[in-house]
Amino acid sequence: MKIYYINNDFDYELDKLTRMFFPNEKLEAVKTLEETPVKPYIIVKLTDESSQKHIFTEISIGEFTNRSEKTLSPNDDAELEAALLLYSSFIKLTSVTPPWGVLTGVRPIKLFRKLIEEGGIDYAADRFKNTFHVSDEKTALTIETERSETEILRLTTPKSFSLYIAVPFCPSRCSYCSFVSASTERTKHLIEPYTQLLCRELEKTAEIVSKLGLHLESVYMGGGTPTTLSADQMSRVLGTVRRLFDMSGCREFTVEAGRPDTITPEKLAAMKSAGVDRISINPQTLNDEILKRIGRRHTAADVFRSFEDARDCGFDHINADLIAGLPGESAESFMNTLDGITALSPESVTIHTLSMKRASDLTQSGKMIDRDEAQTACAMISYADKKLHECGYKPYYLYRQSRMVGNLENTGWSKPGKEGYYNVFIMDESQSIIACGAGAVTKITDDCGRLERIFNYKYPYEYINSFEEVLKRKEGIEQLYDQFR
Repeated sequence: MKIYYINNDFDYELDKLTRMFFPNEKLEAVKTLEETPVKPYIIVKLTDESSQKHIFTEISIGEFTNRSEKTLSPNDDAELEAALLLYSSFIKLTSVTPPWGVLTGVRPIKLFRKLIEEGGIDYAADRFKNTFHVSDEKTALTIETERSETEILRLTTPKSFSLYIAVPFCPSRCSYCSFVSASTERTKHLIEPYTQLLCRELEKTAEIVSKLGLHLESVYMGGGTPTTLSADQMSRVLGTVRRLFDMSGCREFTVEAGRPDTITPEKLAAMKSAGVDRISINPQTLNDEILKRIGRRHTAADVFRSFEDARDCGFDHINADLIAGLPGESAESFMNTLDGITALSPESVTIHTLSMKRASDLTQSGKMIDRDEAQTACAMISYADKKLHECGYKPYYLYRQSRMVGNLENTGWSKPGKEGYYNVFIMDESQSIIACGAGAVTKITDDCGRLERIFNYKYPYEYINSFEEVLKRKEGIEQLYDQFR
């Protein structure tokens, strides 16, 4: 479907808005209007006549044709007004009302906080509901989440940073995954040399942050699946962190253990002895048939075993990740999963909505977003909101992704005092994240909202073969801090 953007550059945001209603459609942005456009098409035209701007939209899809226009006042945001015109027409055409209205961004909480700063909480809520058409349910979720996030963000200082450690290996690739990770079936021989070099990068990083006088606030080892490392390899990496970084002010030390089939008592003991105080055990679902379909090599029984082993090892902060909207999973199955997980009483639960990433095996195999599945995902998320509140959990961070089933969200829930600090820091982008490992991205920020990135090589073999360049790029951290002073 062609979208004609005439006299404007609104294609980035309006393409995302269009995909909310037509997620499986291939879109083509065109800057010159043809004399007779071929259906289906959309026109977004901005004119400026006699010092007065005018926005015009036209949608022609199948038997449906709708034209809308608005004369803009000096204070109007032309791109937003164009989005609102299209949004109204899309609803007429599809009878679908997205729960987040016209919002397409990853960080709605950050936008809400900015609106609070402009005019207060009532002003922000009014803008969400009456300008952006966010539902009452999602506005209430935003208000509650923003309150939790703000309490955590108040803890950080300009000299604070978080450390991210990437372990880009997995026992197998899940069908929905698009992360940079390598199956251990093909790359097992790379894990040991990768571990050795990762420790060297951590050593270099520790030297830099010490020289800059930075304060470590949280550590997060993610992936991939960090527990694809052996207990010995895990001890070496975590021990390097413990030995070289000042941990005295560190509020949280997380390892995303992830796949229950990679978690052993020996690895749990290695994490515990290194000072890890928070782990994730991520079943995604407790439906064994769905686990097989998505390429997970574990069962629900493995999840329960991993929880028991972690508790026996002394872990008193366990997070569990679940996914709403997995292909073939019913609302009842998801509810049974959530009931089973809350019965284990994890300190935090993260509810993801399936995102149909283009690079995932699921999408590559031809799977498309289905409207009935979207409605099922909405029912799952609504149940999770109700159930988790009843069990004493509160939302503490939230973000959205493109091509999410039902245009929903990912939300982290926790019991009081058990929030995941790193999750808030990385999503708000107000604290520097210094990252090590393949695929890791360092993000240096300052009080003015400036943010610069330093990228490591994506794949383990690139990281290993070009490691001296990895160390050289780390020197850019000092340069950025000097630049931001």
